[in-house]
Amino acid sequence: MAKQQHLDWDDFKLVKIIAEANGLAGAAERLGVNHSTVFRRLGQMEENLGVKLFERHRTGYVLTAAGEEMAALAEQMDENVTAFTRKLAGQAVAPAGELRVTTNDTLLVHMLTHIFARFIKNCPEMRLDVVLANQALNLSKRDADVAIRATDDPPETLVGRRVATIAWAVYGRAVDFPDLRSPADIDLADLFDRHWVALGDNLATLKVARFVRERVAAENIVYKVNTVLGLAEAVEAGTGIGPLPCFIADASPNLVRLSEVNPEFSAGLWLLTHPDLRQSARVRAFMDFMAAEIGKQKRWIEGSGKRAATLLSAD
Repeated sequence: MAKQQHLDWDDFKLVKIIAEANGLAGAAERLGVNHSTVFRRLGQMEENLGVKLFERHRTGYVLTAAGEEMAALAEQMDENVTAFTRKLAGQAVAPAGELRVTTNDTLLVHMLTHIFARFIKNCPEMRLDVVLANQALNLSKRDADVAIRATDDPPETLVGRRVATIAWAVYGRAVDFPDLRSPADIDLADLFDRHWVALGDNLATLKVARFVRERVAAENIVYKVNTVLGLAEAVEAGTGIGPLPCFIADASPNLVRLSEVNPEFSAGLWLLTHPDLRQSARVRAFMDFMAAEIGKQKRWIEGSGKRAATLLSAD
């Protein structure tokens, strides 16, 4: 019969960490202690419980049935703590404190930085921690509080609002098309034999990436890059022509539209958060402010107007 022992959270956490690290050395590094400390703690726990929690193999430590139960409970505890933290954050009564926002480099550089500056001026008790990531961070794990994303398929686990539609068109350097008066003067099919730039293979599923891949011969796609920010730089450098968001390209006097706005390229611009946080004062204040400010720029973002002057100043 197994001995009885009072277990605390640290015991469960230790088993989970050893399992994730596949051994004692990795666990010790994560915990900031030495190998012998982890070895001793695990040994004492197994002796007191009267059961083995791990099988020792040359390839690492493998959980026994008892160990698997402890690790599963540790994961559940971790999730419960995270959920409780989210709910506490959601009950905040004043727009104060730090807010972690995730977005991508293109939106940050060409649209959001000035709006963020205006928000901080308007909400002086708030602080922003901006995390650049093109992949979706796990808002359920509090990797971020708010995500600002260009997507047509926001995760069902998040809530939010679509604040604009990001328009795209094909662009080239003005110096390479000196007689161009309007995109209507050009048959896009006549441009497919030119050098093109395109989004990298990791973004190949995007509609705009498929458009180029399906119409332009591989040998004419001379440059691929895995960020829209780099795509705009490449077109402006004369590497080739290519599709760009209008809010980036129209701001450059060196670029001209070679096509009308193509609705097939467009993507929604979303403000997203976790359901537990939507009533948080700081999340609500931030999302309301962002929606209002981006709303002032809708014609620019949607390719039918110039950038509003308010975007350029935090005053």
